[in-house]
Amino acid sequence: MIDNLEYNSERNELKIPEYGRNIQKMVEYALTIEDRDKRNRTAKTIIDVMGNMSPHLRDVPDFQHKLWDQLFIISDFKLDVDSPFPKPSKEELQKRPEPLSYPQNFPKYRFYGNNIKRMIDEARKIEDGEMKEGLTYTIANHMKKCFLNWNRDSVPDKVIFDHLRELSDGELDLKSDDEELSDASNLIRNRRQKTQKKSHKNTNRNRKRKY
Repeated sequence: MIDNLEYNSERNELKIPEYGRNIQKMVEYALTIEDRDKRNRTAKTIIDVMGNMSPHLRDVPDFQHKLWDQLFIISDFKLDVDSPFPKPSKEELQKRPEPLSYPQNFPKYRFYGNNIKRMIDEARKIEDGEMKEGLTYTIANHMKKCFLNWNRDSVPDKVIFDHLRELSDGELDLKSDDEELSDASNLIRNRRQKTQKKSHKNTNRNRKRKY
């Protein structure tokens, strides 16, 4: 019995640790089978065992494809069996994806967020009138709220108007209007009330879960 003990330092590295040592041993055994029909039957049996670990996904076509890909990965792409899906290549799976470009529409005022710039671009497309004017004031108030999230001190409306005019390439200009934006204290109060309501809901939810 002592002679049959295995130490981790002597075992092969697990290709996919989630499946454990026994699945890898089954795959290693399949590699030793010379008869192709028997090897195919063994591979399908291994796929069934792997699928039993996630029974709710076992019969989903995409999941079946994933299982066969993982079977080849565990065998280090050496297993020669008839797969219902194209056999992946080692080079294809190890290929690094292209880096994603991060959208930066206006890096100068990042505290406003990208959605503000999208709203401004949409407002510029609207014909002059009450709808455009109302949307412009809504955007300006939201900009002021975003500014206060970044800087809790009060901010003059002129600063918001200047930023709005700059981000809209001069098309949305509120400097000449007499109306004022919402008071900073009201914006902060609304933000605190929403935060408190959210916190209160989470507390009640946690209490229900506890009992």
